[in-house]
Amino acid sequence: MKSYRKELWFDAPSRIAFINITHQVEACLRESGVREGLVLVNAMHITASVFINDDESGLHRDFETWLENLAPHEPISRYFHNRTGEDNGDAHLKRQVMGREVIVAITGGQLDFGPWEQIFYGEFDGCRKKRVLVKIIGE
Repeated sequence: MKSYRKELWFDAPSRIAFINITHQVEACLRESGVREGLVLVNAMHITASVFINDDESGLHRDFETWLENLAPHEPISRYFHNRTGEDNGDAHLKRQVMGREVIVAITGGQLDFGPWEQIFYGEFDGCRKKRVLVKIIGE
């Protein structure tokens, strides 16, 4: 069995961003040489997410609006977490809703997606470097 590991780094210029990382994950898959197996794509920060959905700008705006309604950034005093000197209590909650990672089957050397599926990095406390782990196992 082959095993492959790579870190992808992101520095979103805004507090909230959705970045399509499908092509980077596909590049990792090509580098790995795995034809049959699984890929794990994991946000390695507790204020960021990895998820699968459609790459449609209206949907991404809907996500941002929905998440802001669920866990508004301001007033920052609403979150106990922010009493420690942080201002990102909302980002932790947004990550919890959007998820930590995805696992995708690899079939014939390709990501085995359903229609319209793409992998996204979701940033909820941006303007600093963060990483995503890509771990591939298989034959």
